[in-house]
Amino acid sequence: MDQRREDPRGALVRPYAVTRGRTEPRQDIALEAVLTASPTAVAESRFAGHDKHRIATICEGRPQSLAEVAAYTRMPLGVARVIVADMVAEGLLTLHTAAPAEGYEERMEILGRVLSGLRRL
Repeated sequence: MDQRREDPRGALVRPYAVTRGRTEPRQDIALEAVLTASPTAVAESRFAGHDKHRIATICEGRPQSLAEVAAYTRMPLGVARVIVADMVAEGLLTLHTAAPAEGYEERMEILGRVLSGLRRL
């Protein structure tokens, strides 16, 4: 009998093997942050490894969030976050943050007022 059929784990690759043991990304990337890849970046990612090329290909057609990248690649979120942060640092992905650091409190106040107004309706 084939040895692979007996092993219920199949071709399991541990997450730490994909990230080479790293658990912390180079930069903090929010789940809702939008990622894009240019056609040039997709071509360059072919030499960066299978996982990076897959992620670049996913982000080329239309902007994707970090959460979507993790879902489409079926990677644990922590693993996707480490790989995506590496790709942003290497210039293979462009990161578009959802909210700028400055003016955050002001934006939250405005959103709070909008929410209050909607609740009164």
